Amino acid sequence: MARDARAAAAIAVVGATATGKTELAEALAQAVDADVVCCDSRQVFAELDVGTGKPSARERRARPHHLFEALELGQHSSAGWYARACAEVRDAVRSRGRRVLLVGGSGLYLRAATEGLAGAPPHDAEVRARIRRQLEVEGPEAMHRRLAAIDPLTAARLAPGDRQRVSRALEVAAISGRPLSWWREHAAATPSAERWILVELVLDPERLRACIAKRTRALFDQGLVEETRALIERGLGQPLRALHAIGYDEALALIEGDASRDEAERRVNLRTAQLAKRQRTWFRNQVQAVRLDAELGARELLARASAAALADPAVR
Repeated sequence: MARDARAAAAIAVVGATATGKTELAEALAQAVDADVVCCDSRQVFAELDVGTGKPSARERRARPHHLFEALELGQHSSAGWYARACAEVRDAVRSRGRRVLLVGGSGLYLRAATEGLAGAPPHDAEVRARIRRQLEVEGPEAMHRRLAAIDPLTAARLAPGDRQRVSRALEVAAISGRPLSWWREHAAATPSAERWILVELVLDPERLRACIAKRTRALFDQGLVEETRALIERGLGQPLRALHAIGYDEALALIEGDASRDEAERRVNLRTAQLAKRQRTWFRNQVQAVRLDAELGARELLARASAAALADPAVR
């Protein structure tokens, strides 16, 4: 174990959805005496449990966990917010002489933690107001098509009904003359001074689809619809819809009679597979990591991940 955990590299267990990141991260955190930090854009919401796959309440009681319930539905999450919140958590964890272990599948959150805040694209209240007036007249689908013509990368990751983010992307392009996707890729960043050890779990696409289907069935069996109904009864239906969260959208459709359970599961499987493909591509092209086959047994995965973490000279 580390002679001085404060000097040790931060660890991140990352990869596509449904590859088993949570299970490995919990075991690895115990092995190297680390605090677990959320790196998932849905698990940061306190009200979302069943549908996000966050660590169980028992696991969160077993050792310190951070940022898994940092926000409430209706509060705004962003890579900028995460960069600040995660940096504060890492400083606090290290001040207690413990290691930091991030876990999640959000590439933008990982980049925010490891590279710092990117230069922010500009704002202009007058342009924003003009775009919102156009939105009301033309409708969200037409504005989304307009965005696709000038910034296809951003349009591809935004739902046509996501009025706020589509409007923001159009505002950035109108003000700066550059698409929001350019700002995400090229704006100057302040790199983290920390050292990082990244462990990515990978799985053959065909096997991953089977894992996704198994997990989807489990979500519905373990109360996803009931959790969603409870959120509606608490008056949180609208902020939940605004997230466009996989699983919750389909549970809403089932509750409202717009889908059967079989259809809801089919939609979840399709959207999750599409997300996993984007995540695999992002991690393969954007990060250098120790890549481990998720089909290895739990004991072998832990041994290899621990070896990577303990290879850090600071913890020898």
